[in-house]
Amino acid sequence: MPTIYDIAKQAGVSAGTVSRALSRPEKVLPATRERIERAVAELGYVPNVAARTLKTQRSGKILVTVPDIANPFFAQILQGAEEAAQAAGYAVLLGDTQHQPEREERYAQMLRRNEADGMIVLGHRLPPTAWKIVKQLGAAAPVVNGCEFDPTLGIPSVHIDNAAAARAAMEHLYGLGHERIAVVGGPPDNPLHQQRLEGAKAVARARGRLRLLRIAPGDFSLESGYAAARKLLSDASAPTAAFCFSDQMALGVLAACRDLGIRVPEDFSVVGFDDLASSRYLSPPLTTISQPMRQIGIRAVNLLLAIIETVEVPRQQTLDFSLMLRGSTAAPAP
Repeated sequence: MPTIYDIAKQAGVSAGTVSRALSRPEKVLPATRERIERAVAELGYVPNVAARTLKTQRSGKILVTVPDIANPFFAQILQGAEEAAQAAGYAVLLGDTQHQPEREERYAQMLRRNEADGMIVLGHRLPPTAWKIVKQLGAAAPVVNGCEFDPTLGIPSVHIDNAAAARAAMEHLYGLGHERIAVVGGPPDNPLHQQRLEGAKAVARARGRLRLLRIAPGDFSLESGYAAARKLLSDASAPTAAFCFSDQMALGVLAACRDLGIRVPEDFSVVGFDDLASSRYLSPPLTTISQPMRQIGIRAVNLLLAIIETVEVPRQQTLDFSLMLRGSTAAPAP
């Protein structure tokens, strides 16, 4: 079987550069990385994870816990995480916690037992065992938060600026001429809900429309969006637009409008959040905040591996978002 020394000779680089390209590809120049990848493919090199594990006493696995594996939002994040982990020679252990603290704790105990070298938490809570590891190891603790950013956790994170994204969505609706806007939010204790609501309120306050802003509870699910819309649209002073804190809830709002005979966007405008793969194919296509879900997964894994390998990188990484303008928003009816 070829070794990294064979790869180095073929690519015309040092063995250290090959090792770095395989474990931390972003640290290697693209042209060099391409030569190494070409040599790997030509020689049929396969990383010897078992040997590395014996040498470092590591498991060669990282644990990713997700609050709800049925939520399509997490699918692209997990794809990115798997891609980055495989490129570095790691396997991914997936834990579906179903929002249950006891399940979160059982997975965290796997980290304590060295069944995984690190842990990525895609929810907004840290179970007790993870808290203890963070307190004991400090900056060296191999625990990273992805997407549901909560600064009070005090751990490295990869996320977007949710308040700024919410401001962009609200500015779009106000810019179209909407005065009565509703936000369909998530659970009150969820940091995503809190940050997005903060951004939405800031714009409404700046425009002198805070008293007209309606806040409807939800839980990021399709069903909660449908229920919120049925209630909002039954009022005499119904809003003319809704900003939903997830595309799933926006889909529920669209379904409620269909059942009530309300045309979108002629009678009612809808904005979502996430830009799921299906959102552009809805009828009408959904205006939404697009966040780089796959990149969140990739960057979270790379951040975790940097901590494991004691490589200095930014510990709080804020990625870009964009407002995708599609057919579900328009000026309010005269």
